[in-house]
Amino acid sequence: MKKQAHSHLTAEKLVPLLHEFVQFPSEQTDLQETDPAVHAFIRDCAAPRFREVGAEIRFDAHGNLIAEAGPVDGRASLLFVAYAMTHPANRMTDPFAPRTIETDRGPAVRGRGVAEQKTALTAVLGALAQAIAEDRLDGRLTVVLTTAGETGRHDAVRAAMADIARTPDYAVICIGTDGRIATGNKGRVDFDIQVHGKASHSSAPWNGINALSGARRVLEALEDFDLDVADHPTFGPATLTPTALKTLPNATHTVPDTATITYDRRVLPGEVPEQAFEALTSRIGIDAPWSLSFEPGPIMYPNELDETGPFFAKLRAAFDRSGYRKAESFACNFALDAGFFAREGAAAVMLGPGEVAQFHSDEENVLVEDLVGIAKVYYELICECVGETREAGQDARG
Repeated sequence: MKKQAHSHLTAEKLVPLLHEFVQFPSEQTDLQETDPAVHAFIRDCAAPRFREVGAEIRFDAHGNLIAEAGPVDGRASLLFVAYAMTHPANRMTDPFAPRTIETDRGPAVRGRGVAEQKTALTAVLGALAQAIAEDRLDGRLTVVLTTAGETGRHDAVRAAMADIARTPDYAVICIGTDGRIATGNKGRVDFDIQVHGKASHSSAPWNGINALSGARRVLEALEDFDLDVADHPTFGPATLTPTALKTLPNATHTVPDTATITYDRRVLPGEVPEQAFEALTSRIGIDAPWSLSFEPGPIMYPNELDETGPFFAKLRAAFDRSGYRKAESFACNFALDAGFFAREGAAAVMLGPGEVAQFHSDEENVLVEDLVGIAKVYYELICECVGETREAGQDARG
């Protein structure tokens, strides 16, 4: 890469950009990826900033933004996935009035989404801008800004990849990871168990079959259910967790005829979510007079990167060159899109600024140091993966 100052990788450049992203709400609602506010954030807030740095962008049928640079037939390809949708404001005060605050660890930017999606988006846009300015790519660099971020399914990234039509060699999922490299994550399959009974007036419950009573039996039976899955050496056991209970009909003084329990089954690297659902539900039953039915929900695939492989070596080199900190890896319990790429044959990790402990909390802030540091790591990773081959001892920091 050309020796140039990192004009796009400074706090003076990145902090105002993060403020701009925060003050444009793109919260999760019941509309999920079709919410107009999420699409407006991509088209009216983020897209102009991608154009300003010289990126050629387009939108796929799902509404995702796709920015690409470098030769299609280059020596390698690197793809970053960023996210537009944030957790709802909930009880956070002034969630969309970004400001830089002082903390005992240094200056930080406060606002909804800075711990999860929007700081990582800012960092990757800065890295993309720096790479475009230097114009020395000899591989394909792609940044996708998806409509997802909180939906817990691969629909958005699947749509983007159908448009791109090429699986990258390397993929980085841009989400807050405490600045560490998530080389592995659990996958997940959500599913509903419907307990069927018979409705009646609650003044004469003997005329009905209370589905809620059946649901209690299911919950008790699955509390310590043996999933028949060997523990993973890093993640430990697979888990099964009830997350919601609803009854129908939604009426007063009525014995419900249907109770729906939603379960979250976390799958380990090596497991397939669809197979885990089939294997589990085939072993669940209930005594008469109730009956059960099962409905699979969204899935996410697990991921596990070999830390002795070439991608982790490039990540480690990127951290070293960035001057931010030494690379540190960890196994992540939550899932995003890394498993999707792993399933397609790409080496993938999750990596971004922002603290996992602040996810979905009433207070989110991110250190400016972490924003700038990860932007430099992203940039150095671009150099490592799709930049012109470095000569021995060359430092591309300029």
